[in-house]
Amino acid sequence: MKLPRLTLPACLVAIVATTVLAEPNRVGFPADLDSLVHYTTVTRGDVTEYMYTSAEALSAIQTGQEPPDGTQVILQDWREGEVYRLFVMEKGAGWGEDYDEAGRTGDWQFQWYWPDGAINTDENTQRCRSCHMSREDRSYMYTYNDARRYE
Repeated sequence: MKLPRLTLPACLVAIVATTVLAEPNRVGFPADLDSLVHYTTVTRGDVTEYMYTSAEALSAIQTGQEPPDGTQVILQDWREGEVYRLFVMEKGAGWGEDYDEAGRTGDWQFQWYWPDGAINTDENTQRCRSCHMSREDRSYMYTYNDARRYE
């Protein structure tokens, strides 16, 4: 059966678009959010973002060191009184090598999750890396200063 000429290009566009959004990487869903420290809250309109990381990461940041490998920083996105999604950035030894030099954020990788632990494939993690690149001097974190001030 011969396919119409427009079908193949349309399929290729859909495949490329899906690949960009559903980027596989090494970031894991937080195993135990209750064991992490809630170090700041950010409000953006109707969205409330609770930020969590480990006590070890906070200690490192507060003493001017880099967060250790294995650190997760979690943004828990609340809307209308319930968790909508989670954004997780995680650091691992050599993880930056998974990307070309222009697309690296040190050894941090990023992933969006739904509250049930499924990867949110609607999000573009390449865009996350691109934006977080501007925070290289702050361990690629937007809430780095909040973590430094946490008591």
